[in-house]
Amino acid sequence: MLFSVGVCYTTKKGLERVDAVKLVVGLGGMPGSGKSLVVETAKELGYDIVAMGDVVREQTRLRGLEPTPQNVGKVMLELRAQEGNYVIAKKCIPKIEQQPSNRVLIDGLRSLYEADIFREHFASFTLVGVHAPPQVRFERLRLRGRSDDPPNYEVFHERDMRELGVGLGNVIAMAEKILVNDNSIEGFKALVTENFGRIEQKWLK
Repeated sequence: MLFSVGVCYTTKKGLERVDAVKLVVGLGGMPGSGKSLVVETAKELGYDIVAMGDVVREQTRLRGLEPTPQNVGKVMLELRAQEGNYVIAKKCIPKIEQQPSNRVLIDGLRSLYEADIFREHFASFTLVGVHAPPQVRFERLRLRGRSDDPPNYEVFHERDMRELGVGLGNVIAMAEKILVNDNSIEGFKALVTENFGRIEQKWLK
């Protein structure tokens, strides 16, 4: 397995950048777009996973709150207001560095501020966006039934607006690769595998 820690230097944001043979892929997409399928495929390809949403849910529980859509959204906005737009990304960096694999997928980028932090810190950072129509996404979330999934379309729409408000639309628009999830599960996973292969060809030489 290729893994090495190379030269470190301080960036303009005061973070150390690690030039190493460690591929870091950032994933952004609206709720229900198919990020979980990308994560599943990445795991099958040997990637370790760091979920940004887990950091927010962790912070929500630390505040004594249930991880409902409203509470998670509230904590996400509070963290950004109190500690800046980079806060979730900064909390993820040690988790990424601790992963044993030389390939790591960061699930759940919501702003270009976060992408900027990861790109500053990891030389081979690549941003990937995933897209699917709103009604399709809502039905997927309704069937998934996770604790922070919206119980109705009104809450779903409110969550979409909140996500767009923090910059998720910009993440998708500026992604180096956009994966459109309008195919079968098998077809979409094949698309993910193909695109990840291209990313690896660029960085893991």
